[in-house]
Amino acid sequence: MLPSRIFFDNFFDEIEPKKLDKMMKCDIYEEDGIYHIVVDVPGYKKEDINIEYENGYLKIVAAHTEEEKDNKKYMRRERMATSRCERSFYLGEGLNEDEIKAEFKDGILKVSVPKNEKEVNTKKVINID
Repeated sequence: MLPSRIFFDNFFDEIEPKKLDKMMKCDIYEEDGIYHIVVDVPGYKKEDINIEYENGYLKIVAAHTEEEKDNKKYMRRERMATSRCERSFYLGEGLNEDEIKAEFKDGILKVSVPKNEKEVNTKKVINID
């Protein structure tokens, strides 16, 4: 008989630690021709977050480093002095970087990216020889 935990647990949790806990969780939706990306980045300040758009990819990086100010000898330390997380989203090429807007409040980053107004034909018919 198989243990019941096989049916209720993710098998890969034991092989590799949960990466989803360390990732920035996000919601992406489109409204009125604008992509909206809402990302949770708790524990970071506005100055710790960097947003770049290059070759169709929007990359969000949050990095924070605390300097050691105390000379305590810890028996156990779980609160990291350095942390970094990043996410990339493919939005397509040809977007105007000047129209991308972002705001950060209460640990939530909101990025608005207007869609490309001109339609790009992505369908290509290939002839058979």
